[in-house]
Amino acid sequence: MYYSRLQVICDPDFSEILMAEIGEVGFDSFLETENGFEAYVELENYDKRLLQAIKDKYIQQTPVVFYQDRIQKQNWNEEWEKNYQPIIVDDKCLIRADFHKIEKEYPYELIITPKMSFGTGHHQTTYLMVKNQMEIIHQDKRVMDAGCGTAILAVMASKLGAGEVEAFDIDEWSVSNGKENIDVNGCVNIHHQQGKLSELNFAGKFDIILANINKNVLLDEIKLYKEYLTPGGLVLLSGFYAEDIPDLLQEAGLFNLKEVKRDDRENWAALLLRYEA
Repeated sequence: MYYSRLQVICDPDFSEILMAEIGEVGFDSFLETENGFEAYVELENYDKRLLQAIKDKYIQQTPVVFYQDRIQKQNWNEEWEKNYQPIIVDDKCLIRADFHKIEKEYPYELIITPKMSFGTGHHQTTYLMVKNQMEIIHQDKRVMDAGCGTAILAVMASKLGAGEVEAFDIDEWSVSNGKENIDVNGCVNIHHQQGKLSELNFAGKFDIILANINKNVLLDEIKLYKEYLTPGGLVLLSGFYAEDIPDLLQEAGLFNLKEVKRDDRENWAALLLRYEA
């Protein structure tokens, strides 16, 4: 049996939404790559017109390349597992999928098996978030994970001793995948739901807010983070480039969010801010 393979080269910020839209036209298996992802479907068993419409739509917003060919059927899960390697953050935290067998022990171990959700530690921004989380006191703190994807940051917060964690994402697949990762890590103190911050209502304030999204969403939501933070509370941001830091600091300054620390990895950046009420 032959399959149609669609190779997509795109900006990481658009990878997840493109996967979702391409899934709607018939493609049912996905494999993340260094430059984007591959999608598979039984030969010709998809809507070519709708696929072209997706390409036309996004090429107006971001550089994106679609390349199609025909390949023989193979075990996609086996191929994915071969290419999906464990990640070690600062020699303190092991991030692995449930099928990885690891002998060495680390202070923290996160079992994260992504499906169509963002956040594995392979992307620089997730690595930066986990690295900087380990430097923040979470013990008994109330934590928000905004746009949680695989829920990796919520799980990390729970492992670091957070008293309560609220995690949410607008994407249905992310919510389903995040719930599986929360359960497999045994994190009973995480409340997880679908939605966006502007439409959800949380009682009380948070000591720590985690947001690994993208620059535009962060700029739009910074004012909401401030509303939910306790005085002296921390917000850890990533999902943007180092050159975006001045824009984010300018917006954050309008709401008394002051820089504590910045970090970067291969031109991606993270910012730790404190709410000075």
